[in-house]
Amino acid sequence: MIKKTRLAGTPDLTNRGRNVSSVRLEGPTLAIARIGTFSGLIAVGTILSNVLFGFPLPPPLSEITFAPALYMTIAALFSRRVGFWSTLIGSGLGETINIFVFGEAPAIFALTYIPGIILARAPEAWIIFKFRVGTTRLLTIGMVLATVFETIVFFLIDWIVYSLTAFYCPQTPCAASGFTVGFGLAAFDFATLIDLIWVPVSLALIVAARRVFNTRFFS
Repeated sequence: MIKKTRLAGTPDLTNRGRNVSSVRLEGPTLAIARIGTFSGLIAVGTILSNVLFGFPLPPPLSEITFAPALYMTIAALFSRRVGFWSTLIGSGLGETINIFVFGEAPAIFALTYIPGIILARAPEAWIIFKFRVGTTRLLTIGMVLATVFETIVFFLIDWIVYSLTAFYCPQTPCAASGFTVGFGLAAFDFATLIDLIWVPVSLALIVAARRVFNTRFFS
């Protein structure tokens, strides 16, 4: 019986053609490159909203973007740091462009919109990452929980803003709403659950990527 040996430093090709479950090597350079690329992609997805196409929604919901389909997919396929930082940077950058370049909201709204979208979206990547190992049903549950988390964060931020300030009030001068009225106004944020429509889109993208590259995860 002949025993095959492999010289040190040469690649191991024994898994060629097999269904490799994960590509585990991700150095700092590769991680930074991925974060930069995916941040730009998520920023574009954040810009692609109903407001850009001339269909604004009343605040605080304001916009529905394509970004959730992208960061959900990235969070499920790539490392935790790539998913988190790509979502954080891309969401913040995209919302900044929405406000200051496309004028989708008054500039003063950037004080809550930009931090709000970062606080709501970035942890979603962590949640989805925790659920990515397992069945498709388990991953779906993770995406649903992430969307619920996003909605609750938006609600809590706007409840405080509406209750304690006159931030969104169109009249000048204008008094703060108080916690009861603020709760009612912020409750419109629960319409953010409409982002659940992107879950099947993300799952389709994940399945397609896994089949094309013959791997479950890229890190």
